Amino acid sequence: MKFKWRFLIGILSFSLTAFCWEFLAYKNIINLFILPPPNKIVHTFFELIQNKELIHHLTSSLFRVGLGFFMAMIIAIPIGLLLSLNRISYSILFPLLNFLRPIPPIAWMPLAILWFGIGHGPAIFLTMIASFFSVLLGTMFGISEISNDHLNVARCFEASKWLTFKSIIIPAMLPQVLNSLRIGFGLSWMAVVGAEMISSNSGLGHMIIVAQDSLRSDIVIVGMITIGATGIFLDLVFKGLTNHLVIWKDYDKN
Repeated sequence: MKFKWRFLIGILSFSLTAFCWEFLAYKNIINLFILPPPNKIVHTFFELIQNKELIHHLTSSLFRVGLGFFMAMIIAIPIGLLLSLNRISYSILFPLLNFLRPIPPIAWMPLAILWFGIGHGPAIFLTMIASFFSVLLGTMFGISEISNDHLNVARCFEASKWLTFKSIIIPAMLPQVLNSLRIGFGLSWMAVVGAEMISSNSGLGHMIIVAQDSLRSDIVIVGMITIGATGIFLDLVFKGLTNHLVIWKDYDKN
């Protein structure tokens, strides 16, 4: 019931915004060239769907963000485990990683273009960088929350390292890791759009920048709406996956 009310309020909010926007456009209060009315946006949206241009750019962006995020996940989680379970590795690697962490992903773009050229490479690299540190810190924080009592019980029963890792460490760290993956994917989705505006010949970011150059504000707004709607959908997928896998944690408040 609570979810239904929140959903209805959200729909009402969007509808009210669209109505006010259309009304201001109808009364010529806003510049229609700079900010086209909703009916023009809807017409452009279906036009881009019909000629498959929007589908092409959306699938290109999803491919890049999916590959970059997967690379970040398979690299960051093992490194997080290593840093949390080995003090020597932590002393050697963490200062360097902590130094690189505040650097914005977009600052890597000049080097990414030099390393990978124009195309998929720079965008995939930036999406990996965008989510890497979120997943890394989430993994380390998840391990730090493991109860010493649980580890002591495992030692009392002389459990092997593998059994301790499988039965205690993984279940304890899983909620935080999944939450960091959810956040990291959102960061990757934002980063890929920025990367495509600079170094790609396809993708939603590229579509938006080309529309800007051709003074098509309606296509720019369609691209922005597509980015937002896709981001919300993917976030809900991650939230549902977390609720399904981590049944002992309450994630409804997230």
